[in-house]
Amino acid sequence: MTVPVRRMGAEQDSIEQDLLAVEEPLEIRIDGRNVAITMRTPGNDEELAAGFLFTEGILKSASRIRSITAENNVAAIALTESADLSRLERHFYLSSSCGVCGKASVDAIELAECAAPARGAPVIARETLGCLPEKLRACQPVFARTGGLHGAALFDAAGELLEVREDVGRHNALDKLIGAAFLRGAVPLSDRILLLSGRASFELLQKAVMAGIAVVAAVGAPSSLAVEVALRFGVTLCGFVRDGRFNVYSAPSRLL
Repeated sequence: MTVPVRRMGAEQDSIEQDLLAVEEPLEIRIDGRNVAITMRTPGNDEELAAGFLFTEGILKSASRIRSITAENNVAAIALTESADLSRLERHFYLSSSCGVCGKASVDAIELAECAAPARGAPVIARETLGCLPEKLRACQPVFARTGGLHGAALFDAAGELLEVREDVGRHNALDKLIGAAFLRGAVPLSDRILLLSGRASFELLQKAVMAGIAVVAAVGAPSSLAVEVALRFGVTLCGFVRDGRFNVYSAPSRLL
């Protein structure tokens, strides 16, 4: 959407139209029950809902979904059999900036019975990893116009961009990306590289581990708990990936 703004310069001001990233609430329902609300950029809402439920350990297989529809800021999922919603017993609010509130600890990921990342694979050339941010940026047209969206992308071991999603919330962008793979039965994503356009937080590493992703690269810095998750589950975590350079915080053996 566009809004009028006053551009203030060193010599004179001007009134112009500025393009903003859209942020609206999405209510996620399972069999008519409201289980979550998140602030997101509209689009790929079915993927967002499915990805969220998968990375939170509520759904293990897309075959359990009878139908999924998204309209009027509501994503409604009907299941073939009732789901165990004990992990979502407390009605919580998801912020586009902070992710799921009230996460217990790294131990909670193990209790979710996630797919462990493959050991020693994929093997990636360091030159390949260093080039990924430029490839992601080239496929972020909305970010280029607004500067207000996060991106998450999947690459193969050769550095070919396979899929990308954008959202005002970094967690939503990743849920959309993982949700797309989940809905087509492509998880675990053990042979893929995940690139994040910003920092790497605990929540993002948790979602990556749930999807079986073994290599996570971020343009920004990782948090201390993100590094702890990566070390615990053997994920190769790289931060400050830019200009062909990066820091490796865990499992460097996958990099040549």
